[in-house]
Amino acid sequence: MATYTRFSPDDVVITTEKVFTSTWTNNTNILETTYTSSTDNPSNGSNFSSPSSSGHYYINVYNASAGGVGSEVQYSISYGHKAGSGSAQFGTDADIIGYNASRAVYSQYRSLVYGDETRDFTFGSTTPDDIIVINVNRARYKQSLRIGSLNLKFSDGNATNLTDDSVTNSGSAVITNAGRQYNIVTGSNGVAQDTTTTYGFLYPDAGLIILNGTALNDNLDTISLTRTPAPALTVSNASTVLGEINSFELDSQENISSQFYFVRAKNKEFNYTTNPSFIDANGNLNFTSMVDNPVSYITTVGLYNDANELLAVAKLSQPITKDFTKEALIKVKLDY
Repeated sequence: MATYTRFSPDDVVITTEKVFTSTWTNNTNILETTYTSSTDNPSNGSNFSSPSSSGHYYINVYNASAGGVGSEVQYSISYGHKAGSGSAQFGTDADIIGYNASRAVYSQYRSLVYGDETRDFTFGSTTPDDIIVINVNRARYKQSLRIGSLNLKFSDGNATNLTDDSVTNSGSAVITNAGRQYNIVTGSNGVAQDTTTTYGFLYPDAGLIILNGTALNDNLDTISLTRTPAPALTVSNASTVLGEINSFELDSQENISSQFYFVRAKNKEFNYTTNPSFIDANGNLNFTSMVDNPVSYITTVGLYNDANELLAVAKLSQPITKDFTKEALIKVKLDY
């Protein structure tokens, strides 16, 4: 019969390690070339069949031609306006007049961040009417975005590069309903170059970037947002910003927890085998050498629960010789 040894608290250690990788597919460090789907084309895309169709809310951005081999959504980009300018109304009925895609986008994200639909986004000293939202695909950023890794470069005349201020203002994150909030300013790798203008907020725990529409329109000479009333297309403003993104660098973060089990085989333990071939029909040992000087070889460690059910198996790279003169300490690691 098998012999079981219970682990003591000193035999089990739990650690957590932060693992950083690029957010983009195939561990691409900097996303420079992006694609959109033909269904997101305002002139003939199927996502624009009505004012409430998905195309009026967001554009999916791919790493390769949509539908092609290896093509995956990297992020989506949206335009929101608190008064609803820039997109057609959902209808003419009295109860829905004044409601449209751009207003819904703005309301959705301020509700997500602040928990209500009355508080406006204020970036520094500016409270713009419109925002640009970059929503990183959930599968891409794992547990969170890595602060200090954002480099969003635009192709305007100054080649403006935006980053979060997490390094410059270490530990100064504002906590919101969407998690930590960092300012987005000019600079690189989390180090602010100029904090005069706040271009947006980074929410690493939600995989979200919300940009200040006024700052983009007034400070980047190649971006001109359309603030006309309905029925202008909301997606045109998102397309304008997307078209001016020259490169996009961003890392993701994942916490890998490891549990270490220290399996201790003391000198008096595990020196005999339970293999049935070692005994005859009468229960006598077939190998007399195992009577006075038993030797066994440890090749596998099994982890069991209290019901003696096997939960995990660890294989050793080579057998360990075990007898009454030897003790073994085997470290088993479980990642989850």
